[in-house]
Amino acid sequence: MSERLPVRKTYKLFVGGAFPRSESGRTLEVEGYNVARASRKDAREAVVAARKAVAGWSGATAYNRGQVLYRLAETMETRTDALAAASSGRREVARAIDRVVWYAGWADKLAQVLGSSNPVAGPYFNFTLPEPTGVVAVIAPEEPALDGLVSRLVPALVGGNAVVAVASEPHPLAAIELAEAVATSDVPAGVVNVLTGLRAELAPVLAGHMDVNAIDVTGADGDRTTLEELAAENVKRVVRAREEQSPWEIASFMELKTVWHPIGR
Repeated sequence: MSERLPVRKTYKLFVGGAFPRSESGRTLEVEGYNVARASRKDAREAVVAARKAVAGWSGATAYNRGQVLYRLAETMETRTDALAAASSGRREVARAIDRVVWYAGWADKLAQVLGSSNPVAGPYFNFTLPEPTGVVAVIAPEEPALDGLVSRLVPALVGGNAVVAVASEPHPLAAIELAEAVATSDVPAGVVNVLTGLRAELAPVLAGHMDVNAIDVTGADGDRTTLEELAAENVKRVVRAREEQSPWEIASFMELKTVWHPIGR
């Protein structure tokens, strides 16, 4: 009996809870595998999917979002071998899982930390409350491919935003393996969307897109200035990493709404 050839995995995009091929049919050979090369249309469709998902995700209770993200960590734990093979190894996977758990714990504590009751000179109550920005584009760092993406993805998710992420260009496999964990957890369809392909082709589309509310340029490197200029044209919030792991990374993706309420008659 001749030796059996194993079925090789095809890495597709992750948009709206599904794994479509690029609408253009293009692929890239990266790390020994065929990976979908997303087009501009794919990027626009990912934004549409994210926009549809924002209301439900942001409208969920903070406690529920924390539980959903904790479930994602559980799912990643069961897929440790596949994630380790697609990244630098089990140590990176452990860091990424622990990071998801850490941020999940902040979901129902954000309002107390980021919000406040403000003293005012007048017959009013004045409250400041954090609310999600909306649709966030994330340009993932090239390395580490898994933990770098998780470090930028989860702070945006925990506050109620939906994300369109552009995976590491030279190391995209980890992002799609992570997407498979997302798809088999309780994260609603469209809350996380992952595009693989050429960053120079995809990032400007997201930076200039009128229905993207914020863009994280932490992984943009040399393209950062161009993306910031495109974002400025439509007054899009531009975010970059400030700390390794912090509730203030979550705050970067939140809007602060202040409410005045009269006292008495």
